Amino acid sequence: MTLPPRSAADIAAREAWAASSLRFLYVDLNSFFASVEQQDNPALRGKPVIVVPVMSDTTSAIAASIEAKKYGIKTGTPVWEAKEKYPGIAIVNARHDRYVEIHELVEEEIDRHIPIFHTWSIDEASCELIGPQRLKDNAIALAHSIRAGLRDNPKLGACIRCSIGIAPNQFLAKLASDMQKPDGLTIIEKHELPARLLPLKLRDLPGVGPNMERRLLEAGIGSIADLWEVSPETARRIWGSKEGPAFIQRIRGIGDYEQSNATRSLSHEHVLPPQNRDAESAYLILRRLGVKGGARLRRLGFVAGTIGIKVRFDDETRWASDFRLTQTQDNFVILDAIGRLWEQMLRETKKPRGRYWKVGMWLGGLVPQEEVTLDLFGGASGLEGDNAEAAARRAKLWTAMDKLNQKYDKKDTVRIGPLPKHKSDFMGAKIAFNRIPKKEEFNE
Repeated sequence: MTLPPRSAADIAAREAWAASSLRFLYVDLNSFFASVEQQDNPALRGKPVIVVPVMSDTTSAIAASIEAKKYGIKTGTPVWEAKEKYPGIAIVNARHDRYVEIHELVEEEIDRHIPIFHTWSIDEASCELIGPQRLKDNAIALAHSIRAGLRDNPKLGACIRCSIGIAPNQFLAKLASDMQKPDGLTIIEKHELPARLLPLKLRDLPGVGPNMERRLLEAGIGSIADLWEVSPETARRIWGSKEGPAFIQRIRGIGDYEQSNATRSLSHEHVLPPQNRDAESAYLILRRLGVKGGARLRRLGFVAGTIGIKVRFDDETRWASDFRLTQTQDNFVILDAIGRLWEQMLRETKKPRGRYWKVGMWLGGLVPQEEVTLDLFGGASGLEGDNAEAAARRAKLWTAMDKLNQKYDKKDTVRIGPLPKHKSDFMGAKIAFNRIPKKEEFNE
């Protein structure tokens, strides 16, 4: 079959697409958690709002509304300080399951306009521009279409706002989305570099935190202009890895983030509400986080080779330790390990120097379950009198418990052991910086 010859106009259009340096569109939702609360509760709209993990003056905001930020209140601001900056500020307890639900609706809406290339967090996603979308005017029209779609979607609404960046790679597109908030639309083309970046500070660059900034300053790099001139060799020395040269390439619009979907560990932690900051409640909550970790291992199809716990007290002292496991996804093995680590913590801290403020646990050395032989998977676990037959029986038990809890949409339909005297919603899944819980996690 012979294809018809392309017209001069078609050839010119394709050449224009190829010549454009615009490759990615980056969507960053503005004050996402607080905006969801304002959308769901009209009484909060237009008012300073903070979202908190627990209702306590000693905790900090995990999100602040656009209105709250005008008073210097932001993520990480202690509640007592937020009250001083704006007496009467609305304080809302976090609803992570609702944020995940809205996140999924937002992604569905974006997908109506352009496929999502990568989800970076609960409130950030990038989209690859293809063909005519790469022309500047078309990319701008696409950005406006996405924003209008979020506003007009009956399941979302006008409070769900976003800033959008368009640039040669995801790094610069993310940077552009941060340059004008809220409701910003910023475009960076390759021929504008480095001029568009020079007014920025080093800390404005994605991936440059306090420690990286200190290392750059120690190397005599105090501005974007200085960083632009850094050679790959110098960058490797400063970063101590290949990430240095890759970072320099990214700010120049060359190359991009390396994608990796490998799961190496999983963790859960919880800031304790005031009524659960005694030793008994803290330990019971830590055990419940361990059960949740075991359920996630089974759902994801992994076994863990290490376990650790961490404890933070309200006098800012901390303790953490871990040890190796026989590769497992068995809740009894996980709970036995947590008990041993807790006893170690009590011995080494010689009675806590303050009340318990936060507890957490992690499971590492994850290996796909199918890669573990039956003998290894069912072998010695550290439990007294354990054997492969007992481990197999427990595996059936956990499978049945997981199914019941998911079936009845309630995380503790069947549970192991007691809950704290003052029960709170500590078992619910939490949204981490770059990990969005699945719906199933809210029932684990």
